[in-house]
Amino acid sequence: MAEEGQVIGVHTVEEWKGHLEKGNETKKLIVVDFTASWCGPCRFIAPILADLAKKIPEVTFLKVDVDELKTVAEEWEIEAMPTFLFLKEGKVVDKVVGAKKEELQLKISNHATAAAATGSA
Repeated sequence: MAEEGQVIGVHTVEEWKGHLEKGNETKKLIVVDFTASWCGPCRFIAPILADLAKKIPEVTFLKVDVDELKTVAEEWEIEAMPTFLFLKEGKVVDKVVGAKKEELQLKISNHATAAAATGSA
């Protein structure tokens, strides 16, 4: 398990399930970057996501390679890369499709603020 303040690479279904369970317990917002090694926009957005992870430690950032974890990508109906899912207690609360830096930052900020406001930090 990686520490707060960084994007955590998820490489097995077991790790994925573990992170979801932990998110359910802590009620923290989880932002999942569904990515692929061959995806240019994914490489563009990766350092931006890493920077956000450093700035917003109250959010858990995960990275899932769709080719490595096909079953997870299929289960969550990922059709384009990058796709960012915002999960709260195991449910999708928001989604950004594409390397849209401003939209991603705005939605993370909005959801992180909402989580802090409800006292579920």
